[in-house]
Amino acid sequence: MTKSDFRPLLFSTDKYRITLPSGHKFPVEKYGLLRGLLENEGLFRLEAAPLADQATVSLAHDPDYVAQFAQGSLPAAAIRRIGLPWSQVLVQRAFASVGGTVSAALHALKHGWGATLGGGTHHALRAEGAGFCVFNDIAVAIQHLRTNHLIRRAAVIDLDVHQGDGTAEIFANDPDVFTLSIHCGSNFPFRKKTSSLDVALPDRVEDQAYLAHLEEVLPAVFAFRPDIIFYQSGVDPLASDLLGRLSLTPSGLIARDKKVMCAARGYGAPFVLTSGGGYSRPIELSAEAHANTYRTARQIFARA
Repeated sequence: MTKSDFRPLLFSTDKYRITLPSGHKFPVEKYGLLRGLLENEGLFRLEAAPLADQATVSLAHDPDYVAQFAQGSLPAAAIRRIGLPWSQVLVQRAFASVGGTVSAALHALKHGWGATLGGGTHHALRAEGAGFCVFNDIAVAIQHLRTNHLIRRAAVIDLDVHQGDGTAEIFANDPDVFTLSIHCGSNFPFRKKTSSLDVALPDRVEDQAYLAHLEEVLPAVFAFRPDIIFYQSGVDPLASDLLGRLSLTPSGLIARDKKVMCAARGYGAPFVLTSGGGYSRPIELSAEAHANTYRTARQIFARA
């Protein structure tokens, strides 16, 4: 076994740092903090995510929407729904977010698992963005793999505190994609879509109850017999999260990740890890929680 086998590859997008107004809720600094934590530990190899092209993104999105966003010609109302001011750096960041997840998926097909330090932008619907999400990177990656006849069936395990409404909409009535979303029922988005399996939790659910819900529904993912599994591992269920409303502890999130990853490893399909949301204050709490997810993945998947 070579030295690089002990240092799994992660794709990163934080070099595209957007400028936001003072007090904006999107934690742009989190991504650099996360990369710094993992880079300093020396446990991973890091590589800048490539920019996806418009044709690839259009596999899951309306081509006119993709082109208008890239050109900066979206209506003001559409930009408001995204929640981030348009800029050329935002364009690069959005295409890199997709490129990171597509690259992680291709890596997973070869090596068993792959990961990106971004992505999980699950509020982007087919023809519009929302909730800080421009493009739905997981949906694009699935469509890319299917278009190139690399897989037939895919599953998405979405454990962000907010429902994966964009993913649900894009794959509505698609018999070859299974979408699981476990989220806070009272939280954004307030008009939910219908996933293959939705678990809407009440406010302030704590570790034990959350893990019980997860254990109950997780077998449905593997019963679907997917050829690949995508994990949206948002850390916004933390009790410290400003946009969360659930009450998980850092150790509860680690237990969550272990349940998902051990089950996926036992099933044997390629596994793709994306980061999703995290809005704790201080933001270092979210960065550390995300880092724990990648550390856990290394422990479970990168074994000799």
